[in-house]
Amino acid sequence: MKVVDVERIVVDVPFTERQARITEREVYNWSILELCRVTTDTGLAGWGETVIHYTWARVTDDAVDRVIGKSPADVMNDDTLGAGLQMALFDVIGKALGVPCYKLLGNKVRDWSPISWWSIDASPADWLAEARDAVALGYTSFKIKQRPWWDIFAQVDAVATGIPGSFKLDLDANATMQNAAAAMPVMQKLAQHENVAMFESPIPQTDILGNRQLRQVIPRPIAMHFGSPPYMTAIREEVCDGFVICAGKSEVMRQGQLSAEANMPFWLQLVGNGLTTTWAAHLGAVLTHATWPAITCINLYSHHLLTRPVEVVGGFHRVPEEPGLGVTVDEEAVERWRVPDRTVQELKEKGELYDKPKPRIINSVVYPDGTRIHIAPMNRAYGYFIQGNGPAHADGVFLEILRDDGSKEWEDLYERALEHPVRSRGETTGDRNS
Repeated sequence: MKVVDVERIVVDVPFTERQARITEREVYNWSILELCRVTTDTGLAGWGETVIHYTWARVTDDAVDRVIGKSPADVMNDDTLGAGLQMALFDVIGKALGVPCYKLLGNKVRDWSPISWWSIDASPADWLAEARDAVALGYTSFKIKQRPWWDIFAQVDAVATGIPGSFKLDLDANATMQNAAAAMPVMQKLAQHENVAMFESPIPQTDILGNRQLRQVIPRPIAMHFGSPPYMTAIREEVCDGFVICAGKSEVMRQGQLSAEANMPFWLQLVGNGLTTTWAAHLGAVLTHATWPAITCINLYSHHLLTRPVEVVGGFHRVPEEPGLGVTVDEEAVERWRVPDRTVQELKEKGELYDKPKPRIINSVVYPDGTRIHIAPMNRAYGYFIQGNGPAHADGVFLEILRDDGSKEWEDLYERALEHPVRSRGETTGDRNS
C-alpha cells in the first residue's frame, strides 16, 4: 500500500455564538483548520486535521512530498510531518489493518478517555454560562484561563453558584502571577473553593525555587508543560505534580512514558475539532498516566465535522473500536465551510497562511481606583504583566473592550496601544461582558 495523494482542505468552522465573542480578543483564528485526506493505491483514505494558527507542527509541502509513494507505515511515526498528516496516516493504516488506532500505539488501559471543557478568560457571567453548558453536555471539569485583568475570585464565585461541587475548575494563569510571593496568597484563597481542582503554570516555569515553594504550601496539584524545566530537573526539584503534554505521536508517547516512570499524571493538550479529539482519545487509551482530562477545545466549535458528534458522558468520551480513528468525516459540512482553494493558493504564493482580519479593538484593563491600562493586541499583555508592570491580582479588576467608534480619540489611543500599553484615568464606555 502506497500513498498516492494528499489533499489539503482549509475550512473555517464557526465557533459557538458565545465563544465567537469571547475568543475575539485572542484566539479567533483557531476556527481555521487544515484537513488532510490521504489516499492510497488501495482506494482507502485517512483523515487528519491541524489548527493552523495553533499547533505543535503544521503540514508543509515538503512533508507531503516525503510521503507520496511511500507506505504509510514507513512514515507515520515521523512527527515532523505535522499534525494533520500524521493523524491521517494512522487513520488509513488502521483502516487497512481493520484495527482502531490505539492498537497501533500500545496496550489499551482504558475504554473511555477523560476530557475537559475549555475557555480563555471571560467575564464571570460568560464563564458561568459556559460551565452550565459543560455540565449539561456531560463534562465534569473546566479548564479556564486565569488572568490579572479579571478578578479571579469574582469569576470563580460566579461559576460556583451555578454548578455542582463535583464539577472541577482547573486554573491556568500562563505564568501571569509573576512569582511565588505574589501568587501564594491568591492560590491559597482559591484552593479553599471546593470546585478548584488544580493550577497550571501559575508563575514562570523556569522559576524553580518559586514553583517548589508553591508546591509545598498549595493544597492542590500544580501542572507544568513537559520539558520546562528539563524533565530530570522537574522530577529532582519536585516543582510540579504532573504535566501538560502537547506534541506529535512519537514525542507524546515518550513524554507519557517518562511521566509514568515518575508516577506523575498528565493531560494531553491537543487542540482541535472532532478528528483531533478522537486522536487524543486513542493516545489516552494506551498511556497509563493520561488521567487528567484532555484539553482539545472541541467545545469551541459549532460543528465537529463528523457524522456523529463526539459525546461526553461523566467527563469521558469513548475510545472508538472501529478501524482507524473510528469516526466518519461529514464531507457535506466540510464543503459548507471550505475556504476556496484559489484563496488558499494565492496566499501560499505570497508566503502567507489563510487568516482572518485581526479585530480592531482596544483591551482596557479597569481597576477600582479608576486607573486603566489600554492594550492592543491582547497577546502583548502577557509579557507586560509577567514582568510586573501590573499587579498579579487586584480585587474588582475587569476587562473592558473599546470598539472603534470612528472618533479621532479612539484612533489615537489605538495607535498608541499598538506601540506600548497605555495608562490612563477616566470614564470608559466599552463592553464589559466580552
